[in-house]
Amino acid sequence: MNLALAVRPNRVVSPAVLRWLGLAWLLCLFAAWTTTSFDVLPTPREVVRAFAPLVRDHGLLPNLFASLRANVTAMMIATFLSLGLAYASVVPALRPVAAFVGKTRFWGFTGVTVLFTLLFSGGHQLKIALLVFGITGFYLTAMRDEVEAIPEEKFDYARTLGMSEARVVWEVIVRGTLDKAFDAFRQNAAMGWMLLTMVETLVRSEGGVGVLLANQNKHMNLASVVALQSVIFAVGIGQDYLIGVIKNLACPHAQLMVARR
Repeated sequence: MNLALAVRPNRVVSPAVLRWLGLAWLLCLFAAWTTTSFDVLPTPREVVRAFAPLVRDHGLLPNLFASLRANVTAMMIATFLSLGLAYASVVPALRPVAAFVGKTRFWGFTGVTVLFTLLFSGGHQLKIALLVFGITGFYLTAMRDEVEAIPEEKFDYARTLGMSEARVVWEVIVRGTLDKAFDAFRQNAAMGWMLLTMVETLVRSEGGVGVLLANQNKHMNLASVVALQSVIFAVGIGQDYLIGVIKNLACPHAQLMVARR
């Protein structure tokens, strides 16, 4: 391992070196945590001890499952809407619709919660609707940018092969941006966990880790708060890794890259 390359810009290092560097930074973070002079911060031992009451008395596992189910459901719906509108934006008549939906990313939940409560029956449906609303604008905007960035030469090349316009859309836009769709999915799935904890504080009927987090934070149980955040962090990393594996299986060409010298 040549660690000297790790401190020089624009150098390529092996995955083994990156793992050692990550471990070193993690140890530094843990050392800073254990030696901090801020008494308000819980110690690692206090955080570990907080897991047992959360599981035994507060139903951490059922609430985590409820949050995971809500996040997956919202991401599937948001993906269907976002990719559908992004691909449909190649039709001029539908571009204003896609543009408007993309602009909804500037709307906060404060003004739409009442409207969504009237439209949906509450509980699970309301939570999913708010999550989909919060994710779709960002996901759609990212994919519209990818579609608009496709060089015109790719469309011309597909047409010279005798493809119909529908086949051009499928080959150049849908299949051609599939790896980018996975990348946008990973980013918005991570953002979904941030939105989820906020939405669950608004819609408490179904529970979830967001409700647990708000309750523990209200009573200043900081060890439990850090424990819950650690669980969300671990689940998010696992989710991100799984999406990356699926992307590599579905789009093996995306792994090809030119090493920077």
